[in-house]
Amino acid sequence: MSIENTKTPPPMRWVPSLYLASGLPFYAVALIAGLMYKSMGVPNDQIAHWTGLVGLAWVFKSLWSPFLEAAGSKKMLVVIFQLTGGVSLGLLALSLQLPAYFAISIALLGVVAIASATHDIAADGLYMASLSNNQQASYAGWQGAFFNAAKFITLGPLVYLAGYLEKSLPPAQAWTIIFAIMGVLLFGLGLYNSWSLPGTKNRESKASVHSIFVTLQDVIVEFFKKPGIWLAIVFIILFRAAEGQIQTIGPLFLREAKNLGGLGLTTDQVGTAYGIAGTIAFLGGSILGGYFASWLGLKRALPWLILAMNTPNLAFFFLSSSLPESMTVITAALAFEMFGYGFGFVGLILFIMQVVAPGKYQTAHYALGTGVMQLGFVFFKTISGDIQVALGYQNFFLWVLLSAIPVLVMTRFVSFGDSAKGDEEGSSKAAPEGMAKTAEA
Repeated sequence: MSIENTKTPPPMRWVPSLYLASGLPFYAVALIAGLMYKSMGVPNDQIAHWTGLVGLAWVFKSLWSPFLEAAGSKKMLVVIFQLTGGVSLGLLALSLQLPAYFAISIALLGVVAIASATHDIAADGLYMASLSNNQQASYAGWQGAFFNAAKFITLGPLVYLAGYLEKSLPPAQAWTIIFAIMGVLLFGLGLYNSWSLPGTKNRESKASVHSIFVTLQDVIVEFFKKPGIWLAIVFIILFRAAEGQIQTIGPLFLREAKNLGGLGLTTDQVGTAYGIAGTIAFLGGSILGGYFASWLGLKRALPWLILAMNTPNLAFFFLSSSLPESMTVITAALAFEMFGYGFGFVGLILFIMQVVAPGKYQTAHYALGTGVMQLGFVFFKTISGDIQVALGYQNFFLWVLLSAIPVLVMTRFVSFGDSAKGDEEGSSKAAPEGMAKTAEA
């Protein structure tokens, strides 16, 4: 289906706001919800179970993405799902005052997740339909910067504000204010984008649901016919084994009381150390990791990227063993861990882009590959709470370090196809685009 661009406004008028609106609901579900539930006394295993299940929306979004092509306007879809996400976050804020807040808030997080995942499809489609190839490359950095700016805003200043409010208000009231702010921000972005986004319209008749379904079926069949695809799928899933667990339990450990094996930090201290310093370190690691992979080539760089992503998890083992009082030591350890996470995660994006995606349906297969990537994160996120409860924090972080060994071993056996041959050319071209939204996965 071809798309006709109606008068395209300057990209800097809408690209930042479009991807800030992509990041806000994602981080609200992936990170902020867990900290909120921790403050309200929900056990770690329940937090991991339910926030993990909600994350399945991003796993399966590629399955309904072709059906969005039947919509008359991508701009309309983007605005609708931004407004839906904003209203849902506002309702979630109100639900925290109810006796059955947990069940209601989880259901609303599910609505936020589905709206956000669907919004991402429409947003990326609008971005590609509205900009030339050169423009897409030029603004990829802004795309990634503002998606990750949402992480900085939510996990930094908003978590800090939550901690400040918790000193004078009950946790439910404090977090009601935080989620209300996020809802207003997202709804406001939806209103702004209803004016700023370029309009697109379909020039041809809409494809039938049947023809879309047939194409989707062919996309899936061709994906699983790729040589070595099952080994690649296992590799992608295991790549996120340690990360899915550490990113879920790590922030909860920071908040846990010292007599229960945690660091006993206040919410505002977590916002400063993990949200602000950690996010800056993550972005720096992501940029350097992209240059490293471009310089060395994917096949040679991948083992080092896996080590870089997982070895810094020693920071959490150190923190759980020594329980330091110094915020300087804690902040430095968390920055070290987040830098390594950003540096190494580039390897997985490039593996999907250069090894899994190429072929007849490159864009669709890239989307399926990132769905498998999210499945790995969700699976290990969901079981992480049970493992931590069974092992305790110190042994859990040791287990996380061991979880990285299988994927490191698999680099010796997984096929790199044509990517190894084209490392000198391909990785340098693909890295900037693949880097744009590494945190979303």
